[in-house]
Amino acid sequence: MSKLLFILLVTIGIVSGKYKYETKWFTVPLDHFSFHRNETFKIRYLVNSDYWDDGHGPIFFYTGNEGQIEAFAEHTGFMWEIAPEYKAKIVFAEHRYYGQSMPFGNKSLEKENIGYLTAAQALADYADLIDYLQGDNIEPRYPVIAFGGSYGGMLAAYIRIKYPHLVNGAIAASAPIHMYPGMVPCEVFDRIATSSFNIANKKCVTNIRNSWSTLRTFVKAQNNSDWLHSNWNLCHPLKNSSDVQDLVDYLQMMYENLAMVNYPFEANFLMPLPAQPVRVVCQYLNETLKDQKLLEGIGKALKIYANYTGKVSCVDYKGGNNFGNLDASGWDYQACTEMVLPICSTGVNDMFEPNPWNFTKFAEGCYKKYNVYPRSKGARVEYGGARLQAASNIVFSNGLLDPWAGGGILNSISDTVTAIIIVDAAHHLDLMPSSSYDPATVKIARTVHKQNIEKWIRQFREERSKN
Repeated sequence: MSKLLFILLVTIGIVSGKYKYETKWFTVPLDHFSFHRNETFKIRYLVNSDYWDDGHGPIFFYTGNEGQIEAFAEHTGFMWEIAPEYKAKIVFAEHRYYGQSMPFGNKSLEKENIGYLTAAQALADYADLIDYLQGDNIEPRYPVIAFGGSYGGMLAAYIRIKYPHLVNGAIAASAPIHMYPGMVPCEVFDRIATSSFNIANKKCVTNIRNSWSTLRTFVKAQNNSDWLHSNWNLCHPLKNSSDVQDLVDYLQMMYENLAMVNYPFEANFLMPLPAQPVRVVCQYLNETLKDQKLLEGIGKALKIYANYTGKVSCVDYKGGNNFGNLDASGWDYQACTEMVLPICSTGVNDMFEPNPWNFTKFAEGCYKKYNVYPRSKGARVEYGGARLQAASNIVFSNGLLDPWAGGGILNSISDTVTAIIIVDAAHHLDLMPSSSYDPATVKIARTVHKQNIEKWIRQFREERSKN
């Protein structure tokens, strides 16, 4: 990696919500793996040293994922809450091509510029940043513990695997590193999502399953699309079958996301939602409903998901995954290249329309959008897939209410690559700020996390004392 890296030590601000941090910038190569392009750009990182013992304390390093880094800093309360106990420095690093860490400014996501958006490039950015935080010393001074949730959890595990000399251990929460093609059945995600709604109310599942044909039939009748446009407060009228499919896709994403962030407290990780949002939306679908009555119930559920605060003017069902609190615009490209995570539905063991996984169709869509074809085996081969026996000091935690748990590590691989199952938890709840509503299983998981962190720090200090 380039030795010309330098840090821009300009503090942009101290800031946000209940957590305080400084915003700093670090210069990285555009391409870590070639000597033919010498351009550099800056990634952001957020840092808090209020609790840090700079002679002895660890660095808690969050491997930022697909969105602006503030969103992860605000929703990873576990790191903030334990930092005083360990006298740790807190660092949240922003992933290239997300938030403000754009190599080509507002043209970064254009076809000719987006090719340097890969997990490997982001991990190399983080490795250089960690080396800088260690003072560029050949022998590191501070133990470094990586934290991450979801894709960030994958990166936390991968940075420990690829750079074990820089990172001493990793808490990888809700990391679906088994979700690659051929590793788990593609229908597992929607099957788990359905189970969350089934727990809330069995009729809720039946109504949702019946709503797809009801919606498609309803729209075909004269003026019914106008009714939906008005009653569901849609931003765009339903003019053709493509619009109807966009709406169906949005509704499926809604149910999947509700299951994913089915937290026991009010939260705004993706968007503002009430506590136990699956149970809340199912209250409108808890009796047998048909025809327009069924669509009225779906409309009420849609309002909870898309406009819980009442501040949204209309439902933008064409907006894709650009959530207000988490702009993940670049993720579609990553899914079209290395992060191929197949999801399908059968309509039998889930509440969705049958939608088989078709890699050829998916690949052609990617080529049309980005002029690239996905490498379905790339990430599995590069990072190990299920074969992590050579890895060490990684904890994989998964909540069984989380659809992504279907692609997570649910059984310990070795004494030092271990799995924690949290029976009644949604997506990386164990990394969220603690709450009086947390189930006991989440509290136990956090205690186990701390035990592992203490062990990894102790190992680092024992090794360092020998030198």
